[in-house]
Amino acid sequence: MLITDQIGHQFELKSAPQRIISLVPSQTELLCDLGLDDRVVGITKFCIHPKEWFETKNRVGGTKTVNFEKIATLKPDLIIANKEENTQAEIEALQKLYPVYTSDIYNLTDSLSMMEAIGEITNTSAKAKQIVNQINDDFEALIPLKTPQSVLYFIWKNPYMAIGKDTFINDLLIRCGFKPIEIGNRYPEITETQIKEMKPNFIFLSSEPYPFKENHLNEFEKISPTSKVILVDGEMFSWYGSRLLKSVKYFVDLKDKIS
Repeated sequence: MLITDQIGHQFELKSAPQRIISLVPSQTELLCDLGLDDRVVGITKFCIHPKEWFETKNRVGGTKTVNFEKIATLKPDLIIANKEENTQAEIEALQKLYPVYTSDIYNLTDSLSMMEAIGEITNTSAKAKQIVNQINDDFEALIPLKTPQSVLYFIWKNPYMAIGKDTFINDLLIRCGFKPIEIGNRYPEITETQIKEMKPNFIFLSSEPYPFKENHLNEFEKISPTSKVILVDGEMFSWYGSRLLKSVKYFVDLKDKIS
């Protein structure tokens, strides 16, 4: 089987892989939901779902600090990576040694294509299509806000960083009926002065990668007194694997909360 991944890299598999390493938390969860427990031999220290895998599977470092020696001992016949979450240098080094499928996700369509591809590669297409179809149905049934509400979605502090255009989070926000304020591509830094000038209807503080907590609400309320500041579950907005099966219900509950 000749595979072309989402960054255009081609590799060949002679059979369905039996020793898989995942370097991407959201795709690790997908592998579990595809029923590949016995075939996943390694994950990262950030692959927290499912809990039993986090507690029992071999860990091969972090998403940006791969332990090549540990990977070598596990003898993988497939490594699953992501262009944004893993470093280019490490992906390229791994490609020279192993079959590597690298995803590149900008929107919901990309994520569904990735899931179907991994299903095909791992010989679990039927289950992958079931997951994809359910996610598609859920999002098609999602009723967006009647009046689009401007929003700044923050992922980091010191410096403040928000999501910009061309991101998966941006795509999901739009599908919910929010209007992300355009402040640049990907993940731009933003100053307090800029936040004050923008006066968004909502400020969302994500639970990851920076762990915003209740004590940060007051901080942003002082910066932008007219904005409604809300803590949101970053996994629901940024995990582009099978976690999306839970996202739409979360979005509906969130919209009810702010209505």
